[in-house]
Amino acid sequence: MELSGKIVVVTGGAHGIGRALVERFEREGAHVTAVDIAGDAVRCDVSDGAAVAALVEHVESGLGPIDLFCSNAGILPIDADPNNAASTPDLEWNRAWQVNVMAHVYAARALLPRMIARKSGYFLQTVSAAGLLSQIGSAAYSTTKHAAIGFAESLAITHKDHGIKVSVLCPQAVQTPMIEGQKMMGADIDGVITAEAVADATVEGLREEKFLILPHPNVATYVAKKAENYDRWLGGMAKLRRSLL
Repeated sequence: MELSGKIVVVTGGAHGIGRALVERFEREGAHVTAVDIAGDAVRCDVSDGAAVAALVEHVESGLGPIDLFCSNAGILPIDADPNNAASTPDLEWNRAWQVNVMAHVYAARALLPRMIARKSGYFLQTVSAAGLLSQIGSAAYSTTKHAAIGFAESLAITHKDHGIKVSVLCPQAVQTPMIEGQKMMGADIDGVITAEAVADATVEGLREEKFLILPHPNVATYVAKKAENYDRWLGGMAKLRRSLL
């Protein structure tokens, strides 16, 4: 996808990766509606399906058909007890599920009938390398990000013949407010990159229409090793966890 002239929506656009995406897409010549950012912006609770549907209607009635919807908003709950993977309270699990998974579902639910009718459309979903691997110290984050990958795969498979494309953005550590004050717990093993670097990788990935966009290229190697020998990979992750506690 070439972004020039395209109508784009970016959720979570107030800071971090979202803001960098907005600014980069605008430089590419896209018409961007950012959610929760100053300027051409609207407010939307992405965990509310009706609110997401209203956002889609607002943009399409005002600007025209949405070419690219970027579900970028996400939250990172930390395990309440680092020695208990089930320790995070239900309230935080539910919030992570709504923002990290259902927000993608709500966007697709609102847009798919429109995109199917016009035989075009693109979903970009910011997930995380944790969706492909795992995040030590956050079972809720790891689980919901895995689920987000699963939904993105279903979107791509079901709607390929409708002319709809899907990409998932899966960085490791990025210098954003989400990680400020947090222990990285191995997420920075390949370095902490800027949100601007992530945006650059995203534009390139969209241009190539790749499903997996990996700003940290080593993630592809880790995924291959995980698939090759799952038990060895789990052992390596447990060893990494021990070294970080």
